[in-house]
Amino acid sequence: MSASLVVNEIYLSLQGESTFAGLPCIFIRLTACDLRCSYCDTAYAFTEGKKQTLEQILTEVKRQAEPFANSKLKAKHSKLPLVELTGGEPLLQKNTLPLMQQLCDAGFTVLLETSGAHDISPVDPRVHRIMDLKCPSSGEVARNRLENIPHLKATDEVKFVIGAAEDYDWAKEQIAGLKLDAICPLLFSWVHPLAPEQQSKVLKKVPAGLTPISRRELAEKIIADALPVRFQIQQHKIIWPPEQRGV
Repeated sequence: MSASLVVNEIYLSLQGESTFAGLPCIFIRLTACDLRCSYCDTAYAFTEGKKQTLEQILTEVKRQAEPFANSKLKAKHSKLPLVELTGGEPLLQKNTLPLMQQLCDAGFTVLLETSGAHDISPVDPRVHRIMDLKCPSSGEVARNRLENIPHLKATDEVKFVIGAAEDYDWAKEQIAGLKLDAICPLLFSWVHPLAPEQQSKVLKKVPAGLTPISRRELAEKIIADALPVRFQIQQHKIIWPPEQRGV
């Protein structure tokens, strides 16, 4: 039987986050997640999806990438589009690992968005792992797998999703205590409020007593504290309606 994955959607858009923000990217959104972060904007991927073989997925990625391969205006130093595996939680499905390997073998620059709750060490070393460290407002801070920290490389990135002042303080402590700035790029991502269509009863509630933080307040705190982090917003939510899928 051919190796397969349960896939929610595959689409071509612009990378909206990370140090790769703004570049064309094919997203492979996989089904299922074992976390229920309060701010999750893709709860539909918890259960919606269809089984596809790795061959079918790779064929679809190459089809969507074809205009770039045929373009006379090609990037000199890297192949576009990027390919990102996201979710859900991609590492919940065992065949994610061989798919990433096949994508790398095909010459793509591959990104992995992962919650940080699962072992990242088996991931192909050519993959750029963008790993969350869940902050208090997520409701899932206890799920952080700190055993992943020694496996991080300079080509990886660590993301903190900041929705409260307490998240900011917690993230600062983690950066200092784990010396994360010496390992890889660090991302501070502001929590964009969920549109009504994105809200789900299965998500965790924000713990009581936390102080909401605006994107301006977050930016100003980073500047005032001279933090070695990259402030980011989800660019795709500025270009398209926040609730729109496939972007």
